[in-house]
Amino acid sequence: MRSFCSNRPRLAVVVALILGIVPLAPAKPIAFADGTTIMAEYGAGTMEEVQAFYAPYYWLSLGAGALRLDSDASYRTRSIQYLRANYLVHRWNLDDAQANVFVWGGLGTATGSDFRGSKVDREVGFQADYETRRVYASWVSDLHESSAYSDRVDTVQLGFAPYAHDYQDLATWFVLQARDYSGGIHHGVEYAALIRLFKGGAWVEAGVTQNGKPQLMMMFNF
Repeated sequence: MRSFCSNRPRLAVVVALILGIVPLAPAKPIAFADGTTIMAEYGAGTMEEVQAFYAPYYWLSLGAGALRLDSDASYRTRSIQYLRANYLVHRWNLDDAQANVFVWGGLGTATGSDFRGSKVDREVGFQADYETRRVYASWVSDLHESSAYSDRVDTVQLGFAPYAHDYQDLATWFVLQARDYSGGIHHGVEYAALIRLFKGGAWVEAGVTQNGKPQLMMMFNF
């Protein structure tokens, strides 16, 4: 009996991970079945994005987004509105950890300062992540392209939590981020130091880049 009781916290975490109800570190396009996810990001004046997704299943979500790109290397701007589907390719439920691979694709319309009228925008991307309650790593790649442009954003994040947390606790993470923009949006890799806080279904991340520009992201799951 003592052995079983001593293992109950660990068993509870594993079960919660399998059910997908523990709020772990990375933002995900699918939170849980029959759940809604709303995300908003301000990326150092270069990228602004708002997304909303509904997940009829734990492996699929559907929704829409709006993206604005402002080049700090030229006067180029881009405004994109799109519909998107997200798919969970695979999830590994490990002892006190979880790993995921997501892919997505979408269609939309785009206007920009370097072409006339509107263009049909095509989007593809993926996310791979690994997380425990103390460490995590993620890689996100998102491509928007049309007959007039091809813009890709690759983001790598490494995070550390100074203490383990449960669902009802406030979680604190220290995050290092590297982001690369293609398509002449930004020259070089942009680095940022961030602090991430979340509790239950609310999640906020804020920090600055190496040039002192602010970065902010919020996510709400319900």
